[in-house]
Amino acid sequence: MSLIVQKFGGTSVANAERINNVANIVTETYSKGNDVVVVVSAQGDTTDELIAKGNEINPNASKRERDMLVSAGEQISIALLAMAIEKLGFPVVSLLGWQAGFQTSSAHTTARIKRVIPNRIRKELDKKCIVIVAGFQGLSRYDDITTLGRGGSDTSAVAIAASMHADLCQIYTDVEGVYTADPRLVKNAKKLKAISYDEMLELATLGAQVLNNRSVEMAKKYNIELEVLSSMVKAPGTIVKEIGKMEKMLISGVAKDADIARISIVGVPDQPGFAFKIFSKLASKNINVDIILQSIGHNGKKDISFTIPKDRAEDAEKLVNEYAEAIGAKETIISTEVAKISIVGAGMESHAGVATKMFEALYDAQINIQMIATSEIKVSVLIDKKDADRAVTAIHDKFFEQ
Repeated sequence: MSLIVQKFGGTSVANAERINNVANIVTETYSKGNDVVVVVSAQGDTTDELIAKGNEINPNASKRERDMLVSAGEQISIALLAMAIEKLGFPVVSLLGWQAGFQTSSAHTTARIKRVIPNRIRKELDKKCIVIVAGFQGLSRYDDITTLGRGGSDTSAVAIAASMHADLCQIYTDVEGVYTADPRLVKNAKKLKAISYDEMLELATLGAQVLNNRSVEMAKKYNIELEVLSSMVKAPGTIVKEIGKMEKMLISGVAKDADIARISIVGVPDQPGFAFKIFSKLASKNINVDIILQSIGHNGKKDISFTIPKDRAEDAEKLVNEYAEAIGAKETIISTEVAKISIVGAGMESHAGVATKMFEALYDAQINIQMIATSEIKVSVLIDKKDADRAVTAIHDKFFEQ
């Protein structure tokens, strides 16, 4: 008998038909003699709809009350799925995050899981129940409901798998696995049989919407093997695991992230400490900075440009404007009409010319590069958002020609 954790995203439980489909998948796994813990997201666009309802009442509501509001989405999903499983004649119980033992930090809307104490889950499994857990949520030390941020249900599932030493953690989504590019955008995108934690982490961080990056970090830390597969099509998925060098492809995929903003501070004094001061201010507000470009100083001045998540652009702009004024910088320029395109692959470490091939593809498509960032297993470029889809296709065709 195995313990299997299964996570289903919002599209998988979007309506009654899909909930019944998920109930069949879960009960089939259970009928094979497995203990099953299921983590569920809110239905379809429920979270966005709840946020919109909240904004109608008070667009400046506290983050605590926002968490109270949006956590209702998962409560609806787990109850509906439990009802569908009950109808099929199987023992089942639904649990909210706090009932399942999720203890988190107190950072509302972006809480981190501190620990999972799955005593209640174990008791229900001992009763031979299928356990349905609300993803994306937990309880702070102040006994307040918290949420984990976008994609938090993936992290919830991996956290349960880690805390209970599960044999397998399956992430069900609306695609059949991890592809070399978004199959909805690139027609000849190829499904990968397996991908390493590091490659998956980069793809998730760089905009691939298959897995949440925090869930991949946790899976790597606790060596939890993940399987990404479709809840709509019965087919083998993609295994995310530690992969030996013999299995490494040159690149594993091309990712697009259009939810970013670029901020440029023009005319910063060319003196030690100014970069530290601005980025420490952003860090203090939990604003993640990605690509950074600093020009060579001229006439005692330099320019600093960097990218941040688009949904933090307003907060960052306020901070940066205050800082720029204080140090006498010439101006601050912010743009949300940009996109980050990245290639990822562990095989890049031992192959020269990978970046050149990417730049050639963009040149052939007449797409201008604004900024570049590299690491051992990725190359990212910043371009105009209007060129993003063309760029993904051009780069994918260059590396994965038929």
